[in-house]
Amino acid sequence: MQKTYYDPADLKKFGNITEWSEELGKKFFDYYGKVFEEGALTAREKSLIALAVAHTIQCPYCIDAYTKDGLQKGIEKEEMMEAVHVAGAIRGGASLVHGVQMMNKYEKLSM
Repeated sequence: MQKTYYDPADLKKFGNITEWSEELGKKFFDYYGKVFEEGALTAREKSLIALAVAHTIQCPYCIDAYTKDGLQKGIEKEEMMEAVHVAGAIRGGASLVHGVQMMNKYEKLSM
């Protein structure tokens, strides 16, 4: 197996971040846990959102974690892929809408 910069085993060490800053680490994990509790959104919906965001920010640890989490919550592969496509559409649209900024700047500079 080829070693990459991102070691999947490191995901299991996530909790270790509290070792160098116990107070802030604990506050983060308290917040993180609270965010993923059932609320106006179900835990299943939050897992799909997390998977889409993971792809948007391109975090391999998050992609692994929320693919696994989604499977445990009964999310089907088609739903996961649709969430990834939503993320891709938003990310692509965000890049393209900034084209308006370029167009405005071009018009101003070429006068």
